[in-house]
Amino acid sequence: MFVFKINVIVAIIFGTILIFNLNVNAAEQNPPPDKESEWYWLASNNKYTKYFAPISVNVLKQAMTETGKEVPTEIEAWTKTTYTLAGATETIKNYGISNILPNPKVLAYSLALLKINPQTRTVQYAREDFYNAQNKVLWSKTEGRVKEINSQAFDEDFYAAIVDEVFRQGEVARKKAADRWIELWTFTSSDGVTTTVTADTTTFQLKGTNLIFWEWQETKSSNKKVTEIRFMKKSINLNQGTERMISGEVWTASNKRWKELEDDYGGAYRMIRNDDPDYKGLVRLRAFAKGYSTWVKRYAIS
Repeated sequence: MFVFKINVIVAIIFGTILIFNLNVNAAEQNPPPDKESEWYWLASNNKYTKYFAPISVNVLKQAMTETGKEVPTEIEAWTKTTYTLAGATETIKNYGISNILPNPKVLAYSLALLKINPQTRTVQYAREDFYNAQNKVLWSKTEGRVKEINSQAFDEDFYAAIVDEVFRQGEVARKKAADRWIELWTFTSSDGVTTTVTADTTTFQLKGTNLIFWEWQETKSSNKKVTEIRFMKKSINLNQGTERMISGEVWTASNKRWKELEDDYGGAYRMIRNDDPDYKGLVRLRAFAKGYSTWVKRYAIS
């Protein structure tokens, strides 16, 4: 038994070292740019400034469609984030590394090697290095969690720019477009409560006859105050006229915080009746999918 435990421990240590080495090797094969001119500015606010390196964009995996076309399914690229004091403070808190970096003033910028799956709109930080102003590495992290990209994601600017480098389908332009969000339906009850639902067209992806996307549902009282917000990822079968919630969060004015939204149907599809308020949304989505078929199928494999 003792020997078995020793072997397990050795295996775990070896596996950890192997994962770290794989990420180091990946970074060595596609190292971050060493020239400032190779970083392209994406966005800035009072906390962060974001860049990416077009020269580092690399297709790692592709899938073959039925027509013989190769479609990228995994892309990597380097990004750079610089921090103000507020941004550094927030980053250290989010990563839970205040014991490692107790003074946020020393954190100047970070470099990250991202792996992107356009079919699932996900990003993984394969490697991150955090630097001080003297370009010394303060802390590093590998194998970050996989994150889905939507309008609330910090990484949305990175995702859009990197995917555009490969597909050239206008991901950045759609993200900034005035009609990025389209209204699906609005309903006002007899007591003056109004619910409005909008859909984020940047997230539209048609898989078979199911349109996958994120929607924003906002409810206001009769005196125009927001009482509830639901942010949901949905799948709507355009042919059958059914829908289901994949995931979501809800915010209410009473508790003023976000929490996971429970699906009343347990993840099952429900029929959208023609007398439902959201039937108008179904009609709108069908029209969009037909009129913008290239966009909703832009990363499709089948």
